[in-house]
Amino acid sequence: MDDTRDYYTRNQMETRYYDTVLQMLVGQAYREYAAAQLFGHGISVVPSLHALKSMTRHLQEEIQHYEMVATMYQTLVDQSIDPLVYARLAQQPIDFAQDWFELAMAQFLYDRGGYWQLQEYEDCSFVPYRKVVAEIVDEEAEHQALGESLVVELCLRKEYQAKKQSIFNKWLRYGLLSFGRPNSVGADYAVKMRLRKRDPHFVMQDFITDIKPVMKRAGLLFPSLKSIGIEARNDIDLLLH
Repeated sequence: MDDTRDYYTRNQMETRYYDTVLQMLVGQAYREYAAAQLFGHGISVVPSLHALKSMTRHLQEEIQHYEMVATMYQTLVDQSIDPLVYARLAQQPIDFAQDWFELAMAQFLYDRGGYWQLQEYEDCSFVPYRKVVAEIVDEEAEHQALGESLVVELCLRKEYQAKKQSIFNKWLRYGLLSFGRPNSVGADYAVKMRLRKRDPHFVMQDFITDIKPVMKRAGLLFPSLKSIGIEARNDIDLLLH
Protein backbone atom coordinates (compact mmCIF):
# COMPACT_ATOMS: atom_id res chain seq x y z
CA MET A 1 0.00 0.00 0.00
CA ASP A 2 1.33 3.45 -0.94
CA ASP A 3 2.20 5.91 1.81
CA THR A 4 -0.07 8.99 1.81
CA ARG A 5 1.46 10.93 4.68
CA ASP A 6 3.36 14.20 4.46
CA TYR A 7 6.73 14.57 6.20
CA TYR A 8 8.25 17.76 7.56
CA THR A 9 11.06 16.88 9.97
CA ARG A 10 13.76 14.26 10.55
CA ASN A 11 12.05 12.67 13.54
CA GLN A 12 9.04 11.69 11.41
CA MET A 13 11.18 9.65 9.02
CA GLU A 14 12.23 6.04 9.05
CA THR A 15 15.88 5.47 8.10
CA ARG A 16 15.26 4.45 4.51
CA TYR A 17 13.00 7.42 3.84
CA TYR A 18 15.56 9.77 5.38
CA ASP A 19 18.42 8.30 3.33
CA THR A 20 16.35 8.58 0.14
CA VAL A 21 15.58 12.24 0.84
CA LEU A 22 19.28 12.96 1.37
CA GLN A 23 20.11 11.19 -1.88
CA MET A 24 17.52 13.31 -3.70
CA LEU A 25 18.87 16.55 -2.24
CA VAL A 26 22.49 15.75 -3.08
CA GLY A 27 21.48 14.78 -6.63
CA GLN A 28 19.53 18.00 -7.08
CA ALA A 29 22.32 20.14 -5.63
CA TYR A 30 24.82 18.43 -7.94
CA ARG A 31 22.70 19.21 -11.01
CA GLU A 32 22.23 22.84 -9.98
CA TYR A 33 25.93 23.37 -9.29
CA ALA A 34 26.93 21.61 -12.51
CA ALA A 35 24.52 23.86 -14.42
CA ALA A 36 26.03 26.92 -12.75
CA GLN A 37 29.49 25.78 -13.84
CA LEU A 38 28.28 25.06 -17.37
CA PHE A 39 26.58 28.41 -17.87
CA GLY A 40 29.25 30.31 -15.98
CA HIS A 41 31.87 28.98 -18.38
CA GLY A 42 29.46 29.58 -21.24
CA ILE A 43 29.58 33.33 -20.70
CA SER A 44 32.91 33.27 -22.54
CA VAL A 45 31.28 32.09 -25.79
CA VAL A 46 28.12 34.22 -25.97
CA PRO A 47 28.05 36.34 -29.15
CA SER A 48 26.13 39.45 -28.06
CA LEU A 49 25.26 41.70 -25.16
CA HIS A 50 21.65 40.50 -25.24
CA ALA A 51 22.78 36.87 -24.96
CA LEU A 52 25.25 37.82 -22.23
CA LYS A 53 22.48 39.40 -20.14
CA SER A 54 20.28 36.33 -20.58
CA MET A 55 23.06 33.90 -19.68
CA THR A 56 24.07 35.93 -16.65
CA ARG A 57 20.50 35.83 -15.33
CA HIS A 58 20.40 32.10 -15.98
CA LEU A 59 23.65 31.59 -14.09
CA GLN A 60 22.38 33.59 -11.11
CA GLU A 61 19.19 31.52 -10.99
CA GLU A 62 21.15 28.26 -10.96
CA ILE A 63 23.24 29.54 -8.04
CA GLN A 64 20.09 30.53 -6.17
CA HIS A 65 18.56 27.10 -6.79
CA TYR A 66 21.68 25.45 -5.40
CA GLU A 67 21.55 27.63 -2.30
CA MET A 68 17.88 26.73 -1.72
CA VAL A 69 18.66 23.01 -1.77
CA ALA A 70 21.81 23.50 0.31
CA THR A 71 19.87 25.39 2.97
CA MET A 72 17.27 22.63 3.17
CA TYR A 73 20.00 19.99 3.54
CA GLN A 74 21.70 22.03 6.27
CA THR A 75 18.42 22.31 8.17
CA LEU A 76 17.75 18.58 7.90
CA VAL A 77 21.25 17.23 8.61
CA ASP A 78 23.01 20.13 10.38
CA GLN A 79 25.91 19.73 7.95
CA SER A 80 26.94 21.44 4.73
CA ILE A 81 26.08 19.74 1.47
CA ASP A 82 29.04 21.38 -0.28
CA PRO A 83 31.68 18.65 0.31
CA LEU A 84 29.36 15.97 -1.08
CA VAL A 85 28.57 18.02 -4.18
CA TYR A 86 32.21 18.93 -4.80
CA ALA A 87 33.24 15.27 -4.48
CA ARG A 88 30.55 14.19 -6.94
CA LEU A 89 31.55 16.90 -9.39
CA ALA A 90 35.15 15.70 -9.18
CA GLN A 91 33.99 12.16 -10.03
CA GLN A 92 31.36 13.20 -12.60
CA PRO A 93 32.39 16.59 -13.99
CA ILE A 94 30.14 18.42 -16.43
CA ASP A 95 31.57 19.15 -19.88
CA PHE A 96 31.78 22.77 -20.95
CA ALA A 97 30.38 24.11 -24.20
CA GLN A 98 33.10 25.00 -26.70
CA ASP A 99 31.03 27.50 -28.70
CA TRP A 100 27.66 29.24 -28.85
CA PHE A 101 26.06 26.39 -30.78
CA GLU A 102 27.01 23.82 -28.14
CA LEU A 103 25.89 26.10 -25.33
CA ALA A 104 22.47 26.45 -27.00
CA MET A 105 22.22 22.66 -27.27
CA ALA A 106 23.21 22.27 -23.63
CA GLN A 107 20.58 24.77 -22.56
CA PHE A 108 17.98 22.98 -24.63
CA LEU A 109 18.70 19.44 -23.38
CA TYR A 110 20.41 19.67 -19.98
CA ASP A 111 18.03 22.31 -18.68
CA ARG A 112 15.03 20.52 -20.13
CA GLY A 113 16.05 17.23 -18.51
CA GLY A 114 16.26 18.94 -15.14
CA TYR A 115 12.88 20.56 -15.69
CA TRP A 116 11.14 17.26 -16.43
CA GLN A 117 12.85 15.58 -13.49
CA LEU A 118 11.83 18.31 -11.06
CA GLN A 119 8.19 18.03 -12.05
CA GLU A 120 8.22 14.52 -10.58
CA TYR A 121 8.65 16.07 -7.13
CA GLU A 122 5.81 18.60 -7.32
CA ASP A 123 3.70 16.46 -4.96
CA CYS A 124 6.63 15.15 -2.93
CA SER A 125 5.68 13.83 0.51
CA PHE A 126 8.69 15.66 2.00
CA VAL A 127 6.97 19.03 2.13
CA PRO A 128 10.03 21.34 2.41
CA TYR A 129 11.37 19.87 -0.85
CA ARG A 130 7.95 20.15 -2.50
CA LYS A 131 7.92 23.90 -1.76
CA VAL A 132 11.44 24.46 -3.11
CA VAL A 133 10.67 22.46 -6.26
CA ALA A 134 7.62 24.60 -7.00
CA GLU A 135 9.79 27.69 -7.00
CA ILE A 136 12.54 26.19 -9.15
CA VAL A 137 10.13 24.69 -11.71
CA ASP A 138 8.56 28.10 -12.35
CA GLU A 139 11.94 29.60 -13.18
CA GLU A 140 13.20 26.64 -15.21
CA ALA A 141 10.08 26.78 -17.38
CA GLU A 142 11.19 30.20 -18.61
CA HIS A 143 14.45 28.75 -19.98
CA GLN A 144 12.74 26.24 -22.26
CA ALA A 145 11.71 28.53 -25.12
CA LEU A 146 15.10 30.24 -25.42
CA GLY A 147 17.12 27.04 -25.80
CA GLU A 148 14.56 25.54 -28.16
CA SER A 149 14.45 28.48 -30.57
CA LEU A 150 18.22 28.82 -30.61
CA VAL A 151 18.76 25.16 -31.40
CA VAL A 152 16.39 25.22 -34.36
CA GLU A 153 17.87 28.44 -35.73
CA LEU A 154 21.49 27.29 -35.43
CA CYS A 155 20.91 23.72 -36.63
CA LEU A 156 19.56 25.09 -39.91
CA ARG A 157 22.79 26.97 -40.61
CA LYS A 158 25.26 25.31 -43.00
CA GLU A 159 28.20 25.91 -40.68
CA TYR A 160 26.80 23.51 -38.05
CA GLN A 161 25.54 20.69 -40.29
CA ALA A 162 28.60 18.48 -39.87
CA LYS A 163 28.61 18.52 -36.08
CA LYS A 164 25.02 19.10 -35.01
CA GLN A 165 24.15 15.42 -34.54
CA SER A 166 27.21 14.60 -32.44
CA ILE A 167 26.64 17.64 -30.21
CA PHE A 168 22.98 16.67 -29.86
CA ASN A 169 23.95 13.11 -28.86
CA LYS A 170 26.36 14.41 -26.24
CA TRP A 171 23.86 16.68 -24.51
CA LEU A 172 20.96 14.28 -24.93
CA ARG A 173 22.94 11.93 -22.70
CA TYR A 174 23.35 14.62 -20.05
CA GLY A 175 19.65 15.39 -20.19
CA LEU A 176 18.62 11.76 -19.82
CA LEU A 177 21.04 11.13 -16.96
CA SER A 178 18.87 13.44 -14.85
CA PHE A 179 16.16 10.78 -14.54
CA GLY A 180 18.02 7.82 -13.05
CA ARG A 181 17.66 4.14 -13.94
CA PRO A 182 14.23 2.73 -14.83
CA ASN A 183 12.75 -0.08 -12.75
CA SER A 184 15.25 0.20 -9.91
CA VAL A 185 14.50 -0.76 -6.31
CA GLY A 186 15.24 2.80 -5.20
CA ALA A 187 12.84 4.31 -7.72
CA ASP A 188 10.10 1.87 -6.71
CA TYR A 189 10.51 2.86 -3.07
CA ALA A 190 10.46 6.59 -3.89
CA VAL A 191 7.21 6.17 -5.83
CA LYS A 192 5.66 4.06 -3.06
CA MET A 193 6.52 6.70 -0.46
CA ARG A 194 5.29 9.52 -2.70
CA LEU A 195 8.71 11.11 -2.86
CA ARG A 196 8.33 11.14 -6.64
CA LYS A 197 5.38 10.54 -8.94
CA ARG A 198 6.59 7.88 -11.38
CA ASP A 199 9.32 5.48 -12.42
CA PRO A 200 12.14 7.14 -14.41
CA HIS A 201 11.03 5.31 -17.57
CA PHE A 202 7.88 7.41 -17.85
CA VAL A 203 9.72 10.67 -17.22
CA MET A 204 12.31 9.73 -19.83
CA GLN A 205 9.58 8.98 -22.34
CA ASP A 206 7.82 12.29 -21.68
CA PHE A 207 11.09 14.18 -22.14
CA ILE A 208 11.80 12.34 -25.39
CA THR A 209 8.30 12.97 -26.70
CA ASP A 210 8.60 16.63 -25.74
CA ILE A 211 11.76 17.24 -27.79
CA LYS A 212 10.63 15.39 -30.94
CA PRO A 213 8.99 18.40 -32.65
CA VAL A 214 12.15 20.47 -32.14
CA MET A 215 14.30 17.65 -33.46
CA LYS A 216 12.23 17.36 -36.63
CA ARG A 217 12.49 21.11 -37.27
CA ALA A 218 16.24 21.03 -36.60
CA GLY A 219 16.95 17.92 -38.70
CA LEU A 220 18.14 15.76 -35.78
CA LEU A 221 17.73 12.04 -35.10
CA PHE A 222 17.82 9.91 -31.96
CA PRO A 223 20.91 7.78 -31.47
CA SER A 224 20.67 4.35 -29.87
CA LEU A 225 20.40 5.15 -26.16
CA LYS A 226 22.77 2.29 -25.37
CA SER A 227 25.37 3.90 -27.64
CA ILE A 228 25.39 7.03 -25.45
CA GLY A 229 25.46 5.11 -22.16
CA ILE A 230 21.81 5.39 -21.15
CA GLU A 231 19.88 2.50 -19.60
CA ALA A 232 16.33 2.41 -20.91
CA ARG A 233 13.47 -0.03 -21.32
CA ASN A 234 13.14 -1.76 -24.67
CA ASP A 235 9.71 -0.23 -25.27
CA ILE A 236 10.87 3.38 -25.17
CA ASP A 237 9.55 5.20 -28.25
CA LEU A 238 12.28 6.99 -30.21
CA LEU A 239 10.41 7.19 -33.51
CA LEU A 240 9.97 10.65 -35.00
CA HIS A 241 6.38 10.21 -36.13
